Amino acid sequence: MNAHVQLSLGEVLLVLSAVVLVSARWLAPRPRRPVTLAAAAAAVLTGAVLGVIGLRWQMVPVLLGAALALPFAVAPLLRRTARRAPWWLALPGTALCLVLIAAGPVASWALPTPVFPEPTGRFAVGTGVLELTDPDRPETATPAPDDRRTVVAQFWYPARRPPADTRRAPYLGRTEPEARTVSEALADYAGLPGFLLDGVPGARTHAVYGLPAADGADRFPVVLFSPGLGGVRTQNTSWAEELASHGYVVVGLDHPYDSAAVVLGDGRTIRTEVSATGDDAEDERRAAGWTAVRAADLSFVRAQLGRIDGGEISGPLTGRLDTARVAAAGHSLGGGAALQAAHQDPGFAAVIDLDGFPHDPSPQPFRQPVLALTQAIGPDTDPDYLPRLTRVIGLSGATAYRLTVPGTAHLTFTDAPLYLPPLPSLVGSLDRTAGPRITAAASLAFLDATLHDGGGDPAAALSAYGTLSVHRPGGS
Repeated sequence: MNAHVQLSLGEVLLVLSAVVLVSARWLAPRPRRPVTLAAAAAAVLTGAVLGVIGLRWQMVPVLLGAALALPFAVAPLLRRTARRAPWWLALPGTALCLVLIAAGPVASWALPTPVFPEPTGRFAVGTGVLELTDPDRPETATPAPDDRRTVVAQFWYPARRPPADTRRAPYLGRTEPEARTVSEALADYAGLPGFLLDGVPGARTHAVYGLPAADGADRFPVVLFSPGLGGVRTQNTSWAEELASHGYVVVGLDHPYDSAAVVLGDGRTIRTEVSATGDDAEDERRAAGWTAVRAADLSFVRAQLGRIDGGEISGPLTGRLDTARVAAAGHSLGGGAALQAAHQDPGFAAVIDLDGFPHDPSPQPFRQPVLALTQAIGPDTDPDYLPRLTRVIGLSGATAYRLTVPGTAHLTFTDAPLYLPPLPSLVGSLDRTAGPRITAAASLAFLDATLHDGGGDPAAALSAYGTLSVHRPGGS
């Protein structure tokens, strides 16, 4: 898997000066003194500057390696009577310091600040966030009788080109403080120390808040997206931006009390309350309940699209949404929710399931075409996954496509490869950007065929990305 080491100029100087400082002990006597003093000065200066402007945790072992080497490198130069340590003692110390210094670039490579692929479509991408409350649905996660279900929806849409110096939207939230809150919650949900993801909140996407919609009178098809269990509305930003650049409006949902953290407009943060018990039957019962809530959220937001298009909810998309062409999509548990929403709500026109296990206890026939992207199936994959998924998509009254993408893992179909360690079991064995790129390309091939008149059969395009199974009405 290809990946770039992300180091600022100051960090590069710190690493180089630390390496020279540690290695100078092995130079000939004449160059040893000036090289050691120059490297020590550079290491101290760049370390101080980074400490003032913001020291990333990845640079801590570099500083530690330089600090350990500094007294042993400089002390012999300050006093003529000082003696250097014998080589057989210095060699292990040199190796230890170099290992510490190397840990900095390695950590930066393994856990980088995500860099999002440039969208390839002809449109710029605008974004905005709405909080939508369903007056007819109580919030079942709280005991308050007057609490109503609220979801937070982020829109990515085709937009006019902004000036080149326009500030782009942060990744995980409307503001960097919100993004940091969400990042810390995601790390906590995964059982990781929060500092491991501290570069993620500083990432910038390609979308810009509040841009006017693209020129023209075209109405854009809509894709509603539900993230994975504990996931957040922005977890597939690269996918959403690519689709938006090609003329789709993508709406990612935060599901309060399920998503790792949902920051509301009034400043409240709602943390996840979902958890597993270890009992398979009980966990499946809970998953079915969470899926049902998410399916209802998708249907509710689909119904609100008419208010947004009609201007009742003001914004840049007034008069620009094609509410007759709306797809339900999701990853993992969200993919199962999209399938369930399809048979419950005939207003959806298509379904995209990104490696999602169906948890509907009573799946019913539905009319919408389906695209299901799955990871490569191995011995660690749930043996019930493919049989259950095949049964559910076989209930579609339209053609359904199941595409198994080689080299993928469950998180390949999200933004995770852009910032998590490139471990095949975690994010697959593809290039960092390949997973998001393939996910978006396959989704576009399917959406172009199913949400546009005369779109044709996407089978040929889909086959280019993996092993395709086509399920046609009637069970063929």
